[in-house]
Amino acid sequence: MRVPRISQTRYAAVGLVLATAGALALPAGTAVAAPAAGADSTTGPLLSYVVNTKANHGQVQKVEKAVTTLGGTVVYSYEQIGVVIARSTDTKFAEKLRQAKGVESVGASRTKGITASDQGKADVAADPTTPPAPGQEPREANQWDMRQIGADKAHQISLGSRNVTVGVLDSGIDALHPNLAPNVDASQSVSCIDGGKPNTDFKAWQPTTSDHGTHVAGTIGAAKNGTGIAGVAPNVKLAAVKVVDDGGFIYPEYAICGFVWAGEHGFKVTNNSYYVDPWMFNCPNDKDQEAVTAAVRKAVAFSQRKGVLNVAAAGNENIDLAHKTTDVSSPDDTTPGTRPVTNDCLSLPTELPGVVAVSAVGVKGEKSYYSSYGKGVVTVAAPGGDRRFQIPDTPDKDGRILSTIPGGKYGYMQGTSMATPHTTGVVALLASTFPWASPEELTELLTSQAESHACPTGDFNPGGAGQWKATCEGEENDNGFYGAGIISAEKAVQWWR
Repeated sequence: MRVPRISQTRYAAVGLVLATAGALALPAGTAVAAPAAGADSTTGPLLSYVVNTKANHGQVQKVEKAVTTLGGTVVYSYEQIGVVIARSTDTKFAEKLRQAKGVESVGASRTKGITASDQGKADVAADPTTPPAPGQEPREANQWDMRQIGADKAHQISLGSRNVTVGVLDSGIDALHPNLAPNVDASQSVSCIDGGKPNTDFKAWQPTTSDHGTHVAGTIGAAKNGTGIAGVAPNVKLAAVKVVDDGGFIYPEYAICGFVWAGEHGFKVTNNSYYVDPWMFNCPNDKDQEAVTAAVRKAVAFSQRKGVLNVAAAGNENIDLAHKTTDVSSPDDTTPGTRPVTNDCLSLPTELPGVVAVSAVGVKGEKSYYSSYGKGVVTVAAPGGDRRFQIPDTPDKDGRILSTIPGGKYGYMQGTSMATPHTTGVVALLASTFPWASPEELTELLTSQAESHACPTGDFNPGGAGQWKATCEGEENDNGFYGAGIISAEKAVQWWR
């Protein structure tokens, strides 16, 4: 999804030793050579494709050859998962390539070239007018979210381990922000937006058009150094994995690059405050979307086998993900239309196996009006903010989440994009407390320590007008609004539990 959004959830590192680079990626609008079977080709816009094959060198080479034989260009190949990123201007490229030996599936990863669009920005927070309480950070009084999950109490025991690296798959992190600089690990940071190819140049993974990634990073791991705020895990390392382009899109090839990078570089957890564009839900009855799902699934599974736990946002559309019926926002890179969808249509990466899906709550601990939900989909809930119906008694009286933004500043944002990094931060604390824990064990610890929260006793209808009405299904410790419950940073550092 394009990042960031409230009405639409979109946003939400490299050095791949096993990856095989093919021809260099072409800039948008650059024509590729005419396909060998030129008689039946049709020239269209330059599109990117994901091509799935078996994860071995020989098969990947065969697919690369098939791509170039058809006049396409190999942008990058991930041998470790059997995914080739290709480009072509032939409108029949996918149809032809599906016939090639060794090709399992092919799908266009977008419906139009990337176009620039205005990016949502955080509202800049005013400077504090009163000094902080003893032992607090200067802006900590406005961090109602940290107190809600017991992060302040957790910090009396542990700030997290320097052996834990968190991958922030987002729009980049301002590595010079005074509150983040101590924890940003440039050696493990990367940009994936050059057609899905890793680029470790410092400028490549810095934020350009969006505050989103820097805001997310501050919630996870802003240093407790007296400059502004404290993150959930203020001593862990942060790696910027830029998967959001300047148009605000997270195309499949960007996410694939990010997950493989995380697996190759020993991250313990990744934060994914987005859904993969251009489809809110990828359906198996569409060949393009089926191929995209297969490719992203491979990348996520690869990272999990390498010991990475991936945490993702449920979405900001107030949709019941357990009972999908209609998608009105896809494809979001051209003209969206209305189409029927079923539960077989997946939001990526949120609904993939092993991914922790996070819904949002406000200061009162109730579901945020915008947060999507779903029994059996949502794993846990975390503070994401609610500026309309849940207002805190803090100096700024702002129901959103305060965090870092580029330029050494601070700002407020809300969304499941903000709930997700709280959960990622708690996972980082868990990984610090239990360094031997696998992704599955970390998930079990996260859910078992969550504070259970029952469904509302009456109708959930914030504001009373029906615009945000939703129905919660399930029991107190397992329901569609809150999953296993609201996360707990305080319990995450208690190794004796």
